[in-house]
Amino acid sequence: MTNPTLSWNVVWDVRQLLAYPFMMQALLAGTIAAVLSGVLGWFMVLRRQTFAGHTLAAMSFPGAAGGALFGLPGALGYYLASVLAALAMTRRGSPRAETPGLQSARIGLVQAVGLAAGFLFLSLSSGVLGGLDDLLFGSFLGITPTQVITLTVVAVAVLGVLACIGRPLLFASLDPELARSLGVPVRTLEVGFMLLLGLAVAATTQITGALLVFALLVTPPATAQRLTSRPGWSLVLSVGCALVVIWLSLGAAYFSIYPLGFFTTSIGFALYVVALAGTSLSRRRERIQPA
Repeated sequence: MTNPTLSWNVVWDVRQLLAYPFMMQALLAGTIAAVLSGVLGWFMVLRRQTFAGHTLAAMSFPGAAGGALFGLPGALGYYLASVLAALAMTRRGSPRAETPGLQSARIGLVQAVGLAAGFLFLSLSSGVLGGLDDLLFGSFLGITPTQVITLTVVAVAVLGVLACIGRPLLFASLDPELARSLGVPVRTLEVGFMLLLGLAVAATTQITGALLVFALLVTPPATAQRLTSRPGWSLVLSVGCALVVIWLSLGAAYFSIYPLGFFTTSIGFALYVVALAGTSLSRRRERIQPA
């Protein structure tokens, strides 16, 4: 394998990018992760649950440490930790029964307990948790076909359920009190969405890493919702931005010596800054135009 070099010939660069099976696996897994993160992240940002998403991503550490201690597969540890954390973070009672401050405090408590449990499991196992860098930042070099298949199955199942509950979930996200008064099962939707988010984060974290999945969950949806308030177009833009971020990041990491995480966060943040500047400039022009 020769060192790839970036040129001005786009066709040649794409051929270099697709020349090796590990990059094909990385692009396929990245595409699935981007679609899953773009859709679920859009609802997560709309529902103002980004802190919960960050906590679910952090649960990969206690999941991996617990799996090592109890002799469980690492993937199973990820799923168990994420599902338990998702159930612990769901709101109790009506939306007005718990203030945003109390909700944030409970989510922070779940994160603190989860991380403490991870260090406890690691200490009890009397070992060193291998692949810590991959756990945090992921690695596009070691993605296996089995991981891609597992991610695909989880993505199809999660997106299928989300398609069934999407309309009432959107209603409950925008106006939970009105939705509850009209008979929408707000509490059930809350629990269901958190479980879907936990499953998606657990599956994606094994490929992208704990820190990068959070970047994919937040920056593309935030960019899309900044550009338009129309739910349909905003959701499509969220997925599109996530795909742009992961494809450009994988390409940049392949042709450089720098880690994938740097490009993922930087490109995602750059897209958000451009969207923020564009919408701010547009509103300023509208204000100064004569009536």
